[in-house]
Amino acid sequence: MDKKDLELVRGVIKTNRRLDVIFAAAGFLALMIGVLAFITLFAQMIATGWERLNPEFFTSFPSRRAANAGILSAWVGSLSVMTVTAISAIPVGIAAGVYLEEYAPRNLLTDLIEINVSNLAGVPSIVYGLLALGVFVYAFGFGQSILSAGLTLGLLILPVVIVSTREALRAIPVHIREGAYGVGATRWQVVRDHLVPYSTPGIMTGVIIGMSRAIGETAPIITIGALTFIAFLPPTPITGEAPYINFDWLWSGFTVMPIQMFNWTSRPEEAFQQNAAAAGFILVFMTLMMNAVAIWLRYRLRKSISW
Repeated sequence: MDKKDLELVRGVIKTNRRLDVIFAAAGFLALMIGVLAFITLFAQMIATGWERLNPEFFTSFPSRRAANAGILSAWVGSLSVMTVTAISAIPVGIAAGVYLEEYAPRNLLTDLIEINVSNLAGVPSIVYGLLALGVFVYAFGFGQSILSAGLTLGLLILPVVIVSTREALRAIPVHIREGAYGVGATRWQVVRDHLVPYSTPGIMTGVIIGMSRAIGETAPIITIGALTFIAFLPPTPITGEAPYINFDWLWSGFTVMPIQMFNWTSRPEEAFQQNAAAAGFILVFMTLMMNAVAIWLRYRLRKSISW
């Protein structure tokens, strides 16, 4: 390589490094815009609703008097709905993702299913609400209940869980499968003992994204008839008598945090705006805590994996 070619190579390398620095700076700037916007909104909610963040706010029912209003029924309803959502969507989504990736034959029907699953992840949430209104509320007779709401949000996050499960399975090195098959393992043993454990951190990422989306959804919950003003709690799921488990809470009326916030923000009084800001802070905090637990589990699972 002569001196001219060497200079040309150095010039190309220098240009690429400059482009790398420009791209990194642009990405960092975009990240900071999103982070600063979130911090600003979060700080504004704290500043506006700080006076209402007291124990009575968590243990009081909604009231027409802003000073006496609380979020007891809202946060209990959110936790109840999220429980049904997680139980209905996560196992089904993981099982469907494993089947499509490891068991489903490669034919036209499978291709159509895969395309539809990918497209469903981008469908507006109001469409799921209309579907649930016709299927869960009227056709199945579940009514305007926690069960209907949880199944609706379960359908909403199901495509996200399926897609993330498939992507996590695809990320596993091929030698894991080949080594397991090489020692005589069946397909089910490979999936159960190797693929699912190794892909669990990636699957958890999809679960985090889906549950974070579900807890803040309002449109499908309003569509199926969630209450905007509720002064009672669903029946307790645990009883003191055999069989010690009560499923009546699944059929109870409910409200959730986003709907309670919507109800307060629609009122002109400043005190209700403070209540809405305090509820928004708590909703964000609940989402962050839920994500933190899932991220911690994902981290522990990654540490326990040895390739």
